Amino acid sequence: MKTVVVMVAGLGEHRVAERVWRAREGSVLVRHDLGRVADGVVRRWVDGRLTVLELAHGCVSCALRHDLLPLLRELAGRTVVLHLDPAIEPEALCVALPPEEVHVEAVISVVDRETWLADATGEVTLAERGFGVGAGDERTVAQVVVGHVEFADALVLAGDPGDIRTLPVLDRLAPGVPRQELSSVDVDALTAAAGAGRLHDAFGPLLRGVPLEPDGRVSVVHFTDRRPFHPQRLHEALDVLLEGVVRTRGRLWVATRPDTALWLESAGGGLRIGDAGPWLAAVEDWSGVDPERRTMASLDWDPRCGDRGQEIVVIAHEAAPDEIAAALRAALLTDEEIEQGDGPLRAQDPFAREEAS
Repeated sequence: MKTVVVMVAGLGEHRVAERVWRAREGSVLVRHDLGRVADGVVRRWVDGRLTVLELAHGCVSCALRHDLLPLLRELAGRTVVLHLDPAIEPEALCVALPPEEVHVEAVISVVDRETWLADATGEVTLAERGFGVGAGDERTVAQVVVGHVEFADALVLAGDPGDIRTLPVLDRLAPGVPRQELSSVDVDALTAAAGAGRLHDAFGPLLRGVPLEPDGRVSVVHFTDRRPFHPQRLHEALDVLLEGVVRTRGRLWVATRPDTALWLESAGGGLRIGDAGPWLAAVEDWSGVDPERRTMASLDWDPRCGDRGQEIVVIAHEAAPDEIAAALRAALLTDEEIEQGDGPLRAQDPFAREEAS
């Protein structure tokens, strides 16, 4: 019998998890405080009863593996309302939970409109903000609060209206996701929006439901092209995504990586690039490929490039969209560089040097 889980995420003080718990008869309210996880100490409440846990290794993943997962197994057949510590990201937790044992009914994120946009566009790390994280955890507050919204099935808005750009940003970051005011939360409606989170596929659609028209200073840049990026010029152009931008997500084709797509993701002043997996143009056997991806690739197949190409979505709250698009366009290979091949570019690949260091 599976354990049913409703997750409630967000920074700051709120009583949303408690409201969900009281509205769901027979449910269990679980909350972790990871403020001292770096010291190997975790405090956990189950229906208000405190237990202090000592871990051999002080990190968020250890707290999940050695306490939360066994606890959810003990509560099989019950509904568990998880009030997440800010250091726990709901997407990562959903990935870690075994689907054969746990059913995530809904992910609810609480947004403090007075502070959210400043948090989502800053560079402060969780550790600098005073949240409990283990050694080597360099996540920023922006990464976490943007992830809270992007992965949610429903949003609860708290605090005064704050920055007028907040709601237009939320419209683009979580299009179509229902929102309620904290003062009038309807628990049944919140959980009815269930979709077990929004797992992101690096090769899936990036613009599903996102409004492209600007709203005041809030804008969306959808950059696409079938030419590869010059590695050095791309590295330099990435700075344009760190000022006046809330969120960037996208697939990159770098000339020195013809077989592998790179995944670009930024939140506020933090940016990371990772391996997204092979382009289908470099894969001989498609039998194990997701059918939706095969269909999308076939519909947009280029005789020369296959499914390779650039697709980047940028949500900006201050930056000029034309400047972002121009900087990215200038980082593409010229016709002459394409004819020369990737040999001369390998010595100019800062991504390769960063991986080797």
